[in-house]
Amino acid sequence: MSVSPSGVAIRLLAVLCLFAGANPALAEVQPQHWLDRMAVAVQSTSYEGTVIRIKDGSAEALKIVHTVKDGVIREKVVAQEGDGLEIIRIGNEVHCILPDRKSVLVEEWNNQSSLFSTLPNSDIRFGNEYDLVFMGAERVAGREAIRIAIRPHDAFRYAHQIWLDTETGFPLQTQLISEGIAIEQVKFAEIALNHEIHASALEPSYSTKDFTWLQQTSGHAGTNIETTWVSDELPAGFKAVSTHEEIMSGTDEVVTHILFSDGLANVSVFIAANSGELASGPARVGGSNSFSVERGEFEITAIGEVPAITVKQIATTMRPL
Repeated sequence: MSVSPSGVAIRLLAVLCLFAGANPALAEVQPQHWLDRMAVAVQSTSYEGTVIRIKDGSAEALKIVHTVKDGVIREKVVAQEGDGLEIIRIGNEVHCILPDRKSVLVEEWNNQSSLFSTLPNSDIRFGNEYDLVFMGAERVAGREAIRIAIRPHDAFRYAHQIWLDTETGFPLQTQLISEGIAIEQVKFAEIALNHEIHASALEPSYSTKDFTWLQQTSGHAGTNIETTWVSDELPAGFKAVSTHEEIMSGTDEVVTHILFSDGLANVSVFIAANSGELASGPARVGGSNSFSVERGEFEITAIGEVPAITVKQIATTMRPL
């Protein structure tokens, strides 16, 4: 089917109008502007919608209601398939309701977003370890968005793509990319932003009166401590951002936890007394890789949403000064 020159011009004009309408000064906007908008939106936006999350080639649909009031997060996440899992969150306390088992697992979360755990923060250094590229305007969940690509300079970190709502800066879709392939993805199929959400929408769908309640004892983070442990070959851009001791769940064992970050990618290194039972070597779940190794009286495990080469290099080059 042929298209007249006037038809081509009309289509081109429509594309340009969409691009300009989404962000009239896109080429002039600094990357930090969008990162700042996104950071504020994730921490302050109330929303309700349906999310499709894809990991290891498997997709799951989640209904989510999320509000923020006086800095306190209230959230309800409901799995649309399977066992009917519901997650109810108030602040850092989280109730995982398993209706098929008539049980509730109580946990503590410290992150600000249960959906977007790998978004960049203000420490990321564009031009050093990553480049940020504006990829144009698109529509996600019926809303205008700009697509941003974050491209690493080396093989020690993943690439990312983020679709940001042009009105609010809220991330409507994210992709974690390895060798050009999206290995993890979160995408809203439909969403309502900053509309009134009634308290009843955040209540459990089940009566948990007769359910068994289980307290998940997570590792206890103490105050930051000094450590003599360093990596001889830390990938460029990574630095230690926190060091503290933790008591591992179900044991009295104290481990040293060092968190390395480049502002986007994070790697946790756990150093414990050698138990003689460590399963050395690599392991992988989705985009997360880990590598464990013995070093004398200690066992070291590095884990993070980074390529396998990264956790292996960090784990195998850790040593005390």
